Amino acid sequence: MKALVYEGPRRVAVKDVPDARIERSTDVLVRITSTNICGSDLHMYEGRTDMQPGRVLGHENLGEVVEVGDGVDQVQVGDMVVMPFNVACGFCENCEQGLTAFCLLSNPDPKIGGAAFGFADMGPYQGGQAELLRVPYGDFNCLKLPEDARDVRKQRDYVMLADIFPTGWHATQLACVQPGDNVVIYGGGPVGQMAALSCKIKTTAQTMIVDRHPDRLALAEKVGAIPINDAECDPVERVMELTNGKGADRGCECIGYQAHDPQGHEDPSMALNRLVNSVRFAGTIGVVGVYVPQDPGGANDLAKQGKVGFDFGMFWFKGQTMGTGQCNVKNYNRRLLDLISAGKAKPSYIVSHELPLTEAPNAYQHFDSREPGWTKVILHPDGGGSNPSV
Repeated sequence: MKALVYEGPRRVAVKDVPDARIERSTDVLVRITSTNICGSDLHMYEGRTDMQPGRVLGHENLGEVVEVGDGVDQVQVGDMVVMPFNVACGFCENCEQGLTAFCLLSNPDPKIGGAAFGFADMGPYQGGQAELLRVPYGDFNCLKLPEDARDVRKQRDYVMLADIFPTGWHATQLACVQPGDNVVIYGGGPVGQMAALSCKIKTTAQTMIVDRHPDRLALAEKVGAIPINDAECDPVERVMELTNGKGADRGCECIGYQAHDPQGHEDPSMALNRLVNSVRFAGTIGVVGVYVPQDPGGANDLAKQGKVGFDFGMFWFKGQTMGTGQCNVKNYNRRLLDLISAGKAKPSYIVSHELPLTEAPNAYQHFDSREPGWTKVILHPDGGGSNPSV
C-alpha cells in the first residue's frame, strides 16, 4: 500500500509499504478516504521527538471498513467510520472511567499510559496517512458514521471527530466553560479554532482568541470570537480591557511547548504564564497544547528536560485551577457527531486544502512553514482532493 513514511527531521515520503492487515481477532481493517495533517504531526516532522524512521504518520483518520476480525461484533464491512487518535482497549480501569487517552493496556511500555496511531512513544501502531489502517479493538475504537459520510464533502466535517474537534471541546471542559463565561484562548491553530467553536456552542458571553497570524484570526471571527493579535498589543492588557479589568473567567491553552513570541523566540512557558495573568482570581484553565517529558531540541536546559518556568506563585495567589492532558476522544465524539449531523456544528470551516496523498510531502512543508492560508489540510489516499484548496 502507499503510505507517508517518516524518514527524519523535515523528511517524509510516500512509499510502498506492507499492507496493513488483521493481526488479532478484535481488529478492523479500514480503507482510508480522508486523513488530516495535525499540528502534533509537526513535532515529529521537525525532529522534536524520537519518532523512528520508517513509521507511518497520521492520527486523524476516516474511511470504509473492508475487513473485520472474527471477534468483532458491531462493526461491519462497508461501514463508514472515524477513529479516535487514541488507541484504547475499552475495558481497563482507566477506559472504564472514560480516560481512554490513558489506556493501561494498549501501550506495551508499562511506563506510559495511552497509545495513538502514528505517534512517537505512543505504542507500535502505524498511522493512517496511508491507503489502509489496522484498527485494534475495532468495536470500541470505530465510530460508525451516517450514510452521508460517503460524500467526501461531508467527510470534511466528520474527519475532525478523530482529534481536533473533541480536543478543542476537551479544552473547554478542562477549563469548566459555562454559558455566559468570558473565555480567552491562546493559540488560533486548528485546536484553538475548535475550542472557539465549542465556546460558541456553549454560548459564552465573550470568546477571545490570541494569535498573530491574520488568516487564523480571520477564521476565529467566523465563529464569533474576538481576535487579539499579540504582535500588535499586549494580549493580557487587551483581555483586561475586554473584561473591565477582571480577567477572563476561563482560559484555554492550545499552543503547547513550542510556543514562541512574535520575534520567533521559543518559550514553552509563555502561553501558560500569560493565561495565569489573563484569567481572573479563582478562574479555571484547560491545557491541551502538547507538552513532553523530554525535549532535546528545547530552547534552554530547562526546556530540554520538559520543564517550564511556570509562575506558580501567581497561579497559587489567584487560587486558579488547571486541568491538563490529552483528549479522551471517546468521551465526546458521539455527541459531537450528533451536532454535526444535526447541522449545529460545521468544523470544516477551518479546512484550507484537500490534496491526494501523493502531495503530502509538499503539504507538510507548507504547513510547517505556517504559510498564509495553510490552516488545515486533508489528505485523500484514494486519490481524491485534487483541488489545491477548498
